[in-house]
Amino acid sequence: MISVLLAEDHPVVRTGLVELLGSEPDIEIVGAVGDGVAALAALEEHDPDVVILDVTMPEMDGIEATRRISATAPERKVVILTASADRDQMLRAIDAGALGYMLKDASPEDLIEGVRTAARGDSPLDPKVARELLADRRHSRAPQLTDREREVLSLVGDGMPNKLIARRLEISEKTVKAHLTRVYAELGVTDRTQAALWARDNGIGGGATTPAG
Repeated sequence: MISVLLAEDHPVVRTGLVELLGSEPDIEIVGAVGDGVAALAALEEHDPDVVILDVTMPEMDGIEATRRISATAPERKVVILTASADRDQMLRAIDAGALGYMLKDASPEDLIEGVRTAARGDSPLDPKVARELLADRRHSRAPQLTDREREVLSLVGDGMPNKLIARRLEISEKTVKAHLTRVYAELGVTDRTQAALWARDNGIGGGATTPAG
């Protein structure tokens, strides 16, 4: 069972999300609150597997709440759920420690699968955001990857799973996943296989077409 804490300031949207996610047999909503401060307080009480945060909320927004959660519990799986596909906002959320970024106009199936993806420790990234990032890459600059992100991408291209990447680079699996979220955003892709194919096409890593992990 995946336990989920939800923070959304619009009551109608919050109720709808609770009904949608809570109707799944493998998902349990353990808390639904209206702002970032209440979300931080609810974390201590419920210890959820996944935290879903809206960006624009009173008292404390979702990005600041993410930053505080990551500072005290870096293993916590936080997913931003917002109406905005703004690239800069998404990158700020990821930099704050968010594992994934989903849009409110996504299909119910995509939202549900995003929760399951986060619970597994992978990074859900809304396809619309990824497409816009990819279009931005095509019409402007090349992907800007740090040396560490390039190392991680190279090992993904070699077909190496996250656990072995973490061991090879002497970092945690959560850190590997955070790097991959940023890599996906920079490349404009939505999953590991697409990232591996991009690495192959651009001469990074061995370029396995069916990466493990």
